Amino acid sequence: MLGVVLTLLLLGGAGSASAHAALRTTDPADGSVVTTAPDHLTLTFTESVGLLDGSFRVFDPGNHRLRTGEPGHARGRSDTVRLPLPGGLGRGTYTVAWRVVSADSHPVSGAFTFSVGAPTPAPAALDTGTDEDPATGSLYDLARYAAYLGAALLIGGGVFRALWPGAARTPVNAGWGTLAAATAVLLLLRAPYEAGTGLSGAFDPSGAARTLTSRPGLALVARLALLGAAGVLLRRRTWGRGARVSGGVVAVALALTWALAEHAVAGIQVPVAVVSAVLHLLATGVWLGGLVALLRTREVPVAVLHRFSRIALGCVAVLVATGVYQAWRGLGSLDALTGTAYGRLLLVKLTVVALLLAGAGGARRAVRGLRVPVATGVVRDRERVGARAGGGSSGAGSDAGCDAGADADAGERVVAEAAGVAAGQASVAGRRLRRAVYAEAALGALVLLISTVLAGTVPGRAAAEAAERQPLAVPGLPGASVTDVPFDLGGPGRQGKVQVTLEPGRVGDSSVQAVVYGPDGGLAAVPELRISFTLPAQGVGPIDARVTDRGGYWASDRVTLPLPGRWTMKVTVRVSETDQVSETRGVEIAR
Repeated sequence: MLGVVLTLLLLGGAGSASAHAALRTTDPADGSVVTTAPDHLTLTFTESVGLLDGSFRVFDPGNHRLRTGEPGHARGRSDTVRLPLPGGLGRGTYTVAWRVVSADSHPVSGAFTFSVGAPTPAPAALDTGTDEDPATGSLYDLARYAAYLGAALLIGGGVFRALWPGAARTPVNAGWGTLAAATAVLLLLRAPYEAGTGLSGAFDPSGAARTLTSRPGLALVARLALLGAAGVLLRRRTWGRGARVSGGVVAVALALTWALAEHAVAGIQVPVAVVSAVLHLLATGVWLGGLVALLRTREVPVAVLHRFSRIALGCVAVLVATGVYQAWRGLGSLDALTGTAYGRLLLVKLTVVALLLAGAGGARRAVRGLRVPVATGVVRDRERVGARAGGGSSGAGSDAGCDAGADADAGERVVAEAAGVAAGQASVAGRRLRRAVYAEAALGALVLLISTVLAGTVPGRAAAEAAERQPLAVPGLPGASVTDVPFDLGGPGRQGKVQVTLEPGRVGDSSVQAVVYGPDGGLAAVPELRISFTLPAQGVGPIDARVTDRGGYWASDRVTLPLPGRWTMKVTVRVSETDQVSETRGVEIAR
């Protein structure tokens, strides 16, 4: 299984981001210095996002929260949000804290800065309010695990009862009750989980109203309705063909309530991912839930064990196929397998799954060891009884009936003897089988736990994109490299300054913005400005940034600095038609 995953990753991945939204761009850009205060902010994410009450908070240079307008999506763009700002923003650095809900139902948050006129020299640290409430998050994760476990018991127990009507009803009923209770808790905690607030937020009417109109909330409500239908089926003493078909439809619909509200609906190949998620959940439920039902049932016919063993083998094949696809979709690259939390968790899951498959192999060998040696004789006796019972002439009806009755008695004795032999074999192999099934079920529960954690972890593909978009934080202005370059204008006290912002200030492509200030500290216009970069230690450069006049400031959308190290930035300012001044400063470029 691991080998197939690695092969797929080495052969190549797909572009675009996978689940969990990442902030792609902002306007103004993170760490930028703008000459005039903007009247609104624009944030673009890697996928569509949902807004919350208080999704955005803006703090001025003194760390006071500003009163902003109501945020909303840009026209026709569910991945882009616009936030109106108050007029008259003063000079200094502003911090924007944001929290939204990604398309896969998970809340994501972050913060960025921009400056008006000039950055604040040393902005004080502030609480942006983007942390999770630990009690709410822990309880929500526990309910999510209980929901997975309940679904496995309900689906797998139901399939096992369809195979053997004498199977224990306890796993099915326990699964139904666990899933119903967990779903109710998830629905109640959805609002505070999204907002990152305490448990008291579960009783906020506005949060409940928002939950009932969101995709995850609607999925939870649909799950409760489907559980109502499942409850009606569970009340039946026997399950005929119609009941089994209805149960299958309900099981598929239940699986859809997960697939349509989590990772599968965000990122690449959404239709394929939804089908894969449904099959993965159903196969997990049939296999693991069936194991619990097997353990809870005292007597199981050998033929039923063989049939369930074949079904479990098919479930394993489905799990491997869908698991490999989902791993490829979530990771995106080989580096993400060890370089992201999602990849490391996936490695742990693969290890446990390998142990689980080993246990399943032991259980399957134990099942294959159960045989009924006289089963063929039983069939022949029954065939002979049937033939003789229906083959006499009308004149010899009573004799034929007597012969049939005698043969039927003999057939029953043969069946009883065969059952005794089978029971004898089960007493030897059954202990081994039970131990293997116990180990298999325990490892399966652990796999479910790891899967629950994975469902709440940013996939490697999205984490990699978020890291690429995350600018390098430097003292005084998170997300950008800001350098002041003084220059002499001639005469005593006549000194200007060029403030150069390099964002993100690391290896690769960066944007350059330069603002020229005069001796009085105000903005100054100059005929020409040139900026170049040299890396003396490696003999690289000079690399011309090719900045152009943007009407009040100079900028270049891209300059490529290919190596990390201490670069020399040369700033040349033409102060008149005939005079120019050049100054150099060191700039640290990180990897």
